[in-house]
Amino acid sequence: QVQLVESGGGLVQAGGSLRLSCATSGRTFSSYAMGWFRQAPGKEREFVAAISRSGSALSYADSVKGRFTISRDNAKNTVYLQMNSLKPEDTAVYYCAADDLIPTMKSGGGDYWGQGTQVTVSS
Repeated sequence: QVQLVESGGGLVQAGGSLRLSCATSGRTFSSYAMGWFRQAPGKEREFVAAISRSGSALSYADSVKGRFTISRDNAKNTVYLQMNSLKPEDTAVYYCAADDLIPTMKSGGGDYWGQGTQVTVSS
C-alpha cells in the first residue's frame, strides 16, 4: 500500500512559478515510477509528467515541455513538479500518481493516487 499527499498549490499570476511536492508513505518508494496528472472542471484528466524509478528517464506532455520539470528525492520519499511560465490554461487540480513503469502510467494511469492540489493561474 502506497499513500500520496500533494502540497504546494495555490493562486499565481500568469508568468509566475509554483513548486508542487508529493510526499509518499512506505519503504518502497524507489520501486515506483512517479508522475503528475491534472484535471480542469469539465475536462478529462491529462498526463503532465513522469519520472522513472531511478530518476534516469523523464517524460513530459507537449503542452508543458520546456516550462515544467519533474524530479525526485528517493532519500526523502518525495517527488516534485517545478512549474515555470504558468499560463491560465494550466489551471487545474494536480494529482500525484505511482505505477511500476512510465509507459504503464501513461497508457493506463497510476496504480496509486493522491488527493490533489489546486493550481489557479490568473490573467
